[in-house]
Amino acid sequence: MPLDPQARALLDQFAALGAQSLSSMSVPDARRAMEALGAMRGEPVSIKHTADRRIPGPAGEIPVRVYTPAATAPLPLLVYFHGGGWVLGGIETHDGVCRELANGAGCVVVSVDYRLAPEHKYPAAAEDCYAATQWAAAHAADLGGDAARVAIGGDSAGGNLAAVVAQMARDRGGPGVVFQLLIYPATVAAFDTPSYRDNAEGYLLTTVDMRWFWNHYLRTPADGENAYASPLRAAELAGLPPAMVITAEFDPLRDEGERYARRLEEAGVPVRLSRYDGMIHGFFGMTQFLDKAKTAVQDASGNLRLAFSRR
Repeated sequence: MPLDPQARALLDQFAALGAQSLSSMSVPDARRAMEALGAMRGEPVSIKHTADRRIPGPAGEIPVRVYTPAATAPLPLLVYFHGGGWVLGGIETHDGVCRELANGAGCVVVSVDYRLAPEHKYPAAAEDCYAATQWAAAHAADLGGDAARVAIGGDSAGGNLAAVVAQMARDRGGPGVVFQLLIYPATVAAFDTPSYRDNAEGYLLTTVDMRWFWNHYLRTPADGENAYASPLRAAELAGLPPAMVITAEFDPLRDEGERYARRLEEAGVPVRLSRYDGMIHGFFGMTQFLDKAKTAVQDASGNLRLAFSRR
């Protein structure tokens, strides 16, 4: 399909504002650019309650924000990991997404402000996210949640981290995870798919940007061979929780996300793959601009509700 007209208009708006590629910036400038993009999204949807907390982590405290919708406790839990190439982003840049998922899925959302690269390289982010998932499961009752209904999710690098945490939880004996929501996840440190070639530039995220992100995240290229960095490289995917994988047609990460979904299915893991034609990387968080983003958030929320109802 052609590029969605709303996505085209958004890209034209970015170009008119003189937006630069992230890989052409310093890390501090790129972080400010992502924060500015978040500010463009306007007022977030209302939610019953939010609370900022600091929880124990493997190298000090981890900031989290807990979102509680107007629903009767105990509620299911979603531990959410933000995108930004392991280098950018945080609780504030993904505040809107977490509010919409909490309201839409009727669940408590714990948004994790994991350590960022290049200051903290692999496996810092993955270990923080695993620790946060352990904490959320252990403290579910304190959060008004149900420890038997804990899901994990994230977008882009956060989708990578959600896939990794699912593998860690399986390999390390818990905590129990009932569902994984993987939104255009980065699943392998490689740049050899048709979508990397066909969508290399012109659609917000570029192939050069992804090389920049991976180079900041990994200590050495050899780290990219590890399944806890590149979950697609895992020898075995059996025993992982059911998944929903969302991809975008005009996204360099499209093919690796879909390859991961196929491998999950081949391993006997229930998986739903939803490709959004005409969409670009990052679209899921752009509900103020893109009708298909609204549809995707509703779809993700519905699949979370279904997964939670089965417990």
